[in-house]
Amino acid sequence: MYDVVLLTLGSERDAPGGGCGDGDACCGGAPEDTGKPAGPPDGQRCETPRVPVLACADALTARGARVETVVARSDAEVDEVLARLDAPARPDGLAWPDPDSKTRLVVAVASDAQLRAVVRRLVRRYAPPPSRRPAELAGDRTVPDLPPVGVLPLDPARGGPHRDLAAQLGLPRDPAAVAAAVLDGGVRRLDLLRNDGGSVTLDGALLGAADEAGRPLHWRGRVEVDDAVLSDGADPILACAIGNAGGYATLDSLPLLTAPDPADGRVEVAVVVPVPTRPRLGRKKKIRYEVRRARGRAVAVIPRDERVPFLDDGVEGELSRKRSWWTEPGAWAVFTG
Repeated sequence: MYDVVLLTLGSERDAPGGGCGDGDACCGGAPEDTGKPAGPPDGQRCETPRVPVLACADALTARGARVETVVARSDAEVDEVLARLDAPARPDGLAWPDPDSKTRLVVAVASDAQLRAVVRRLVRRYAPPPSRRPAELAGDRTVPDLPPVGVLPLDPARGGPHRDLAAQLGLPRDPAAVAAAVLDGGVRRLDLLRNDGGSVTLDGALLGAADEAGRPLHWRGRVEVDDAVLSDGADPILACAIGNAGGYATLDSLPLLTAPDPADGRVEVAVVVPVPTRPRLGRKKKIRYEVRRARGRAVAVIPRDERVPFLDDGVEGELSRKRSWWTEPGAWAVFTG
């Protein structure tokens, strides 16, 4: 039978002597430019096991699994958990995941940002430096197959227009169903977006913002997808969606991404450019929105403005220099029902 670790990301408020982050912040999901961790939504606290975690632990125990619940308040504490997924020591000294591990990981998440935080630490642990790249690593990958994780949403009844990644993937939300998936279910491998800022993206990123009145703020930048140029930097851009999955497929009912697929080895990118139309006699000029799309292995955004706000898996940040994302096909995985 398996050893199962139920991991929850905690904040520093209840950690003796402080911890990682500020106020309600949860560890690991840091906005790239500020370094501040991303907290749970709506002021939720995650220092003590919540009801879904206890229910999942009970369901796992009832099936004979040895269960440990861990509340990690820092990246170091997350890393201590992930070390249990290591393979035996290799001659080259690289940390490597054990494909035959009897330890399984379930991550209790209040947001996609928290799931990303754990996958980010998996990448940090197992990605070899370029100078020590092993021969068995696939040519289109910089990381080995990461260990599958079980996803336990802490809000099974979450609704609204924005579906979290678990809902998009059709993963179970009931704690007992999550336990069954971890012990008996299959494994679905998914693409991962890495970026040159040192982070990862599971769902997608949306570049752009609106003012306090809800009016979109235009910005300029060069956007390239492989060899396709969606903007050369001269056009005002309303928004740029970078999609691995479909969390940012629409913007105020405007379709951005047409067919985001988190397992097709491609990233889909959409750029929205406002285009004034020629007015007819006696009528005011109108604005239509042109959506330019492309799919490929990698995308680069070079902002011409000083700072461009963005959301990446729900984490806020500001882009002030070139940022590139690239696809790691099938790099991470989830347990499915």
